[in-house]
Amino acid sequence: QVELVESGGGSVQAGGSLRLSCAVSGDIASMTCLGWSRQALGKEREGVAILYTGGQPTYYADSAKGRFTISQDNADNTVYLQMNSLKPEDSATYFCAAGQGLACAVVAGRFLMDYWGKGTLVTISS
Repeated sequence: QVELVESGGGSVQAGGSLRLSCAVSGDIASMTCLGWSRQALGKEREGVAILYTGGQPTYYADSAKGRFTISQDNADNTVYLQMNSLKPEDSATYFCAAGQGLACAVVAGRFLMDYWGKGTLVTISS
C-alpha cells in the first residue's frame, strides 16, 4: 500500500511558476514509477510526467516539455513537479501517482498507475 499527499497548488498569473510536492509513504521500494497527471474541469485526466526509478528516460507530455520538471528527493520520499511559464490552459487539479510494472505504461496520453493522491488545484489567470 502506498499513500500520496499533494501540496503546493494555488493561483498564479500566466507566466508564473509553481512547485507541486507529493509526500509518498508506505511500500515505496516496490514502486517502479512516480508521476503527475492533471484533470481540467470537464476534461479527461491526462498524464503530465513520469519518473522511472529504474533509470529509464523520464516521460513528459508534449504540453509539459520544456516547462515542467519532475524530480524526486529520496531523503524525504517526496516527488516534485516544477512548473514554469504557466499558461491558463495549465489550470487543473494535479494528481500525484505511483505504480509498478505495467501500471507505469502510458496509454493514449494517460497513466494507468496503482495509487493516486487526492489532488491539488492549480489555477492560472491570464
